[in-house]
Amino acid sequence: MNAAELAQSAANDATPPPGISPALRALWLARAGNWEAAHDLCQDIPGKTGSWIHAWLHREEGDQFNAEYWYGRAGKPVPPRTMPLAEEWMKIADALSGD
Repeated sequence: MNAAELAQSAANDATPPPGISPALRALWLARAGNWEAAHDLCQDIPGKTGSWIHAWLHREEGDQFNAEYWYGRAGKPVPPRTMPLAEEWMKIADALSGD
């Protein structure tokens, strides 16, 4: 499932697609407006992948300090504040859709 399909599913479906990875499920939940569930799930995703999603979620929340910490843990640069959240979400989903 690619990023565009995942975004479309999050906009239209009541539940995440079956068989997707926990990382894509967390992104789906976030895109579907369920921040808490996405946050809870990303905390259980090990390594840099979970940290990257965690960073994005805190950026979406508006907690820049916490987001910067998680970007560091993910080994990713902090995106410019002018980068739209939806654009970064697509970037993350594109990168992880091969997992």
